[in-house]
Amino acid sequence: MALTLTLRAQPDVPLEAEVIRPDTLSGKGEKEIAALFAMHGNRQVELGEFFAVSGKANGEIRVEGDLRKVKLIGAGMAAGKLTVHGNVGAHLGAVMTGGEILVEGNAGDWVGPEMLGGRITIKGNAGHMAGSAYRGSRIGMMGGEIVIHGNAGNETGSAMRNGLIAIGGDCGDFAGVNMLAGTVVVLGQMGNRFGAGMKRGSIVMMHKAEVLPTFTFACTYRPLFLRLYLFRLRLLGLPIPDSYITGPYQRWSGDAVELNRGEALIFDG
Repeated sequence: MALTLTLRAQPDVPLEAEVIRPDTLSGKGEKEIAALFAMHGNRQVELGEFFAVSGKANGEIRVEGDLRKVKLIGAGMAAGKLTVHGNVGAHLGAVMTGGEILVEGNAGDWVGPEMLGGRITIKGNAGHMAGSAYRGSRIGMMGGEIVIHGNAGNETGSAMRNGLIAIGGDCGDFAGVNMLAGTVVVLGQMGNRFGAGMKRGSIVMMHKAEVLPTFTFACTYRPLFLRLYLFRLRLLGLPIPDSYITGPYQRWSGDAVELNRGEALIFDG
């Protein structure tokens, strides 16, 4: 039986609960887990003050309830599986290096900031800054996968260095801003000013969008690497028709204000 944490009292202010991660709780009993500390505003509290704990920590955690005010769940996790049955707050999976996080509802801002590995799947929508660098940092997501089945907010993949971000719905403005490398795929509508300041990497979209004047049209072709990515995303549950896999894409090179070695690929089927 997997370890289950059920929210039984809503925090008055955001609860910082980075202790909720499979590799940290593995091997601990119910009472021991309930006695672990979290931060409720500027006050240190025991986890059991807000969560009912049941089951055995065996590398898999289930967290249940409306967790929109609970931050940093899965932050820094390196292994195991964490499933959230409900909505979840900001900084989910921050700087994680491995393992898998699945959210059955929506997620707040800063999903997987500066993550290094593992996978985060959001079945609903996500807020701003998914897979991004923290303010003042030059490098964002450096590995792993973020799959958002719904919509995502602004600055998705900001300063991204490596990895894959896929959005099944629409994406906000400034996707891939200051991007260094990696891949962002958007199946829905793309927001404005995507790729601004990008140095390298690929931003892929399935609907026509306004390209910045600092991008230059290169060609129309069928990128082989993209077929592998799209097959992968289909296996992960995103609705990828065959036309996206085999169809042609316009390639735009940019951003010319930087190295001009990034690319925007726009489906031209």
